[in-house]
Amino acid sequence: MQKIQKVFKNAAGTFHVLKGLDLSLAQGEFVAIVGKSGSGKSTLLNMITGIDHPTGGNVIVNGINVHTMNESTRSLWRGNNLGIVFQFFQLLPMLTLQENVMLPMDFVNKYDFDERPKRALELLAMVGLEKQAYKLPTTVSTGQQQCAAIARALATDPPVIAADEPTGNLDTKSSDVIISLFDHLVKSGKTIVMVTHDPSLTERTSRTVVISDGELINETVAKCFVNLSHHQLLDLTHNLESFNFAPGSSILTQDQSVDYLYMIVSGEVEISLLDPKGKRRTITALKPEQFFGEIELTGSGRSIANVSASTELPVSLVGIKREKFLEILKNSHITEDAIQNVVRLRLEENRSARQKLTGSKP
Repeated sequence: MQKIQKVFKNAAGTFHVLKGLDLSLAQGEFVAIVGKSGSGKSTLLNMITGIDHPTGGNVIVNGINVHTMNESTRSLWRGNNLGIVFQFFQLLPMLTLQENVMLPMDFVNKYDFDERPKRALELLAMVGLEKQAYKLPTTVSTGQQQCAAIARALATDPPVIAADEPTGNLDTKSSDVIISLFDHLVKSGKTIVMVTHDPSLTERTSRTVVISDGELINETVAKCFVNLSHHQLLDLTHNLESFNFAPGSSILTQDQSVDYLYMIVSGEVEISLLDPKGKRRTITALKPEQFFGEIELTGSGRSIANVSASTELPVSLVGIKREKFLEILKNSHITEDAIQNVVRLRLEENRSARQKLTGSKP
């Protein structure tokens, strides 16, 4: 998705629902899109599926620009490439579960006519509904209806499944069945994009995209500051600076002035100290979604160790300046406490490493 904008106009005024979003999804990912009501998450999903049209920007799926096609061509493309799961199932009440699952095959004319009933039964069996195949939707539970809707979404064997609040109307047990089914589909090679209001479901996904007021929150920021509100996370996103380092290059040297809290986007960062002979000794390594610089920004302001990119891969960082970092700590006592705990642990780790290098006793 490139610079996606969506603007609605009505008698009450103009509403910017999506504000120039950039988002890339990789094959085989299980992605959760989360955000408060009205944040734009369902509109974002509708851009991917082609159900809604952007005011500006491009949506490209598997190399196809979704919104340059006419409506009939886009409908056929959608039927072959996207399986859509709705919050309220959208099963046709006068058709059996088997017949509902057959509909997408009929629409895009995929599979031989005689093969479609068999495939529908196989998909219903996969979601545990083989004994309910000839029943009408209203005669089975809501959880079973959603499982049938997932079977329907898989009817044409699409590479991408888009699910809008698929567990929103289900109890905990039924929700777990749905997410376990999604896990299985991802392992089989499907890409799943799921809008949800339930933060606990993000523990089961491989990636979480947070949207706030029509903008995407930086994913690394969201992982590093889990206790901040979406408004605060978006503010940090607006104030980020990016840094890139070649493999093995220096990021900070000991006693250097530190002006940023750095968060690791990709690559690995090595923390080292000098031994008595002046040779660098690595004491720990930090990975993506970890941060460094908090000791210095809350203390003397000068680096207590050497920091460098690992020799294996380049390192990508984002950073916020001291003033913004301290402002966040002032406005979020939970975050301040969490940072202070990290500071204490890392200072102890640094102190212990120095003692080992010098041979001194505690």
